[in-house]
Amino acid sequence: MSFHPIMNPQSFINKTIDNNAIRLCSILGIGAYGVVYLGRCERTHKAVAVKLLAEYNQSSKAEIKLHAHVSHHSNVLSMKKVIKEAGHVFIILEYATGGDLFSAITQGTQGIVGDNQKIRLVFLQLLDAVQHCHAYGVSHRDLKPENVLLFDNLKVKLADFGLATTQAVSAEFGCGSTFYFSPECQSGLIRDNKKIKGYGTQQNDVWSLGVILINLVTGRNPWRQAHMDDTTFAAYTRQPDQFFPTILPTISAELDDILQRIFCLDPAHRISLPELKWRIMECGSFLCDQPNMAPTTKKQQERLCHSNEKSKNRSTTAAMIHPTKSITQSILDYTNDFTTTAPPLAVPSPSCSTTSSSSSACSIECPATPPLLVTGTAPKKISHDALVDLIQASSTYSPMA
Repeated sequence: MSFHPIMNPQSFINKTIDNNAIRLCSILGIGAYGVVYLGRCERTHKAVAVKLLAEYNQSSKAEIKLHAHVSHHSNVLSMKKVIKEAGHVFIILEYATGGDLFSAITQGTQGIVGDNQKIRLVFLQLLDAVQHCHAYGVSHRDLKPENVLLFDNLKVKLADFGLATTQAVSAEFGCGSTFYFSPECQSGLIRDNKKIKGYGTQQNDVWSLGVILINLVTGRNPWRQAHMDDTTFAAYTRQPDQFFPTILPTISAELDDILQRIFCLDPAHRISLPELKWRIMECGSFLCDQPNMAPTTKKQQERLCHSNEKSKNRSTTAAMIHPTKSITQSILDYTNDFTTTAPPLAVPSPSCSTTSSSSSACSIECPATPPLLVTGTAPKKISHDALVDLIQASSTYSPMA
């Protein structure tokens, strides 16, 4: 088949494909990948999403193959069929009636942020989807709220396998979205004075899930980029056990424990998906300003006692942050009070690109933890030298057993 480029996306509206079985009604989105249309089956009148590819090359062929390979799971967006006609390639997909998770978080349409029950419901479904993909040897590599679609009753389905791979270890560094990919994905980690030759793609997915979990609980991102040039992330590497309760003081001690296991700087010690699923199911509350659910098992009672003890231990840290202070001032207090050698923490300038991060201080006050208003979507390759100090900065960090 001779492939034809998309010259005018509007020209496809009201046309039919697949032997007049599907009519293209309107445009849902346009990107580098191509165009997504709202389609309607002429016989059943059922809505579908129709993805018209901008290119039909090895990359798009791999996307189709990998998506089809995992499409049978209930939490993965179903691929109905692939249609090749008139020099174009159309992918027929389920139509997400509830939009994407990014819109739900930022617009508050589903009331997810801060709701323990909804956070658990959404995140456990996403975990099931990713665990299914990993079981079939597929790593997603672009996990973010935009690629999580919602249906009725907060049914969640994972979509967009454009960066997915079957490689357990990849040397394709900088692949993914800036807010969500791991430090090692940026080719920056050094072990035993040797440059890493690749990164674990499944461990990278686990890191991305951690950022999404913070999005769900707080509506914010923990940092702009997991890179030592990002001063907020650099503060985390210096004192990971105090970082989240200080920067995001509404999270519970139980969630803090989970986040430290997810964001373990050594991917070999990062939490596994089965353990993460168990920890999410056992977590009494993701927020410390809401009453914990009554523990029903001995294990839950033991975890609650541990969480209460940890909350007491960190009360000194929390007490030093006045509730009327801005997040920026809280960051500065955290850096100055708990770090003896760290320079004052600079915050990203509002004019910084969302696909990169800046270490320069800005003259006006702006959040140190980025609000979930925009996300980095462009792949970005980071030089190896930029992260030489990452392991040295985190050498005192002992991951939890």
